[in-house]
Amino acid sequence: MEGALVTGAGLRIGRALAMALAADGFFVFVHHNRSGAGARDTVAAIRKAGGKAVAVRADLSSARQAEALVGKCRTRGVRLTCLVNNASLFKLDRAPTATAADFDLHMAINLRAPLLLSQALARQLPDGAKGLIVNVLDQKLFNLNPDFLNYTLSKIGLQGLTTLLAQSFAPRIRVAGIAPGLTLRSGSQTDARFAEQHAANPLGVGVQTEDLVRALRFIVATPSFTGDTLIVDSGEHLTGRPRDIAFDKKKKK
Repeated sequence: MEGALVTGAGLRIGRALAMALAADGFFVFVHHNRSGAGARDTVAAIRKAGGKAVAVRADLSSARQAEALVGKCRTRGVRLTCLVNNASLFKLDRAPTATAADFDLHMAINLRAPLLLSQALARQLPDGAKGLIVNVLDQKLFNLNPDFLNYTLSKIGLQGLTTLLAQSFAPRIRVAGIAPGLTLRSGSQTDARFAEQHAANPLGVGVQTEDLVRALRFIVATPSFTGDTLIVDSGEHLTGRPRDIAFDKKKKK
């Protein structure tokens, strides 16, 4: 049986991706750090739907724990062939006030951990098996603005890593990216404000988790797709915003 490790799979987008992989026949390793309850709920939902999954914990800010995580994904009759690097730190900062500590933490979780996990996946991939790594990026990479500085820098690095790993690991492992636009409400955002911003894109249609699931399924099912990124954002990256959409002022009628 094929196995898939999804980081940050206890909540939100990670949960949706994990459940989709399980529905498609993967044994899913549901990674979490602090969201243990969410991970257990994801595992329970997968099993209720007839799939197979277990929860695995690691603090991805720790290089040691990140390196050891793939080793925890061992179950009889399962070979780990798929890795979805979804877990991410997303903290507001800007160039004038960004700190070294925030830089290090974003890079550790958002960039170093995906590299270490990808290396570990490649090392344990059985002879003759084909692997897949999918990195969850952000449409911000194609629509740069100065908000969330260290988060954006880490995702720029992850996009570059996607290309480099696709070159390095071919032909045994494909590596691809998914760059979502605004998908779910977060932080102190009100329902009304989210609804307004969710549709503030060229198509006037908010991105749904189901759209990201379709993108993942396309990548999984397309053996010729590697080294590239699917932007799933209703055209948000075409807007050229000077600020992150979270700070866009409501337009006056």
